[in-house]
Amino acid sequence: MMKKFRIPESMKQIEFIAWQSLPVVLFCVAFAAVVTILESSFHMRMAIQNDSMVPGFAAMLILRELAVVVTALLVTSRAGAGMAAEISSMKITEQVEALKMLGIQPWSYIWLPRFIASVVSLVILTALANSFCLFSAFWVSNIYLGFSQGMFIGSLQRFIQFQDFLLSLAKGAVFGAIISTVSYYFGMNCKDGADGVGNSTTNSVVCSSLLIIIVDFALGYMFSFLY
Repeated sequence: MMKKFRIPESMKQIEFIAWQSLPVVLFCVAFAAVVTILESSFHMRMAIQNDSMVPGFAAMLILRELAVVVTALLVTSRAGAGMAAEISSMKITEQVEALKMLGIQPWSYIWLPRFIASVVSLVILTALANSFCLFSAFWVSNIYLGFSQGMFIGSLQRFIQFQDFLLSLAKGAVFGAIISTVSYYFGMNCKDGADGVGNSTTNSVVCSSLLIIIVDFALGYMFSFLY
């Protein structure tokens, strides 16, 4: 069973997907959180002359949508493209055919470790992105908008629940499954030549991004019944 899951390969893929993607993910989600809270404050002051609800509103948006979706899209464009290109290269160099000749199922040797790694990595990255987003939101709320720590935490308690964090992790796991599966599909259906690898990689990123947006809407609608 351990050989089937190829634990060393799964760990290698986790390092590639999670660890190597971490800097760009944290950098981008932090700025997204800052922009979200500043824009929310600006429009609330314009509409109702009061931005006291901004920290809670922004935190709810961060936990339910922003952090996990931005993280998934960034991982798609980086790690998903890399996986699709790697599998495409294996296909056109007949490494996949060699596996079949040895009696090894390509899905268990190629897809399964990447599937496990993608799901685990997206859960880890989503948790870190949520935490970093909230820290960035607190920082800009405190420094720029003048909210104290107590005011910020009090606003969070009124708007968000622990299940928001758990449901965002569930979304991350689903997005990880999408990224690995789509990358494997387009990689295995790659046409010969450099153009084939390029087209497979591009199609993988586009399809994964579209599915992430669509599935995010579906999951958001389903999760709305849990509140």
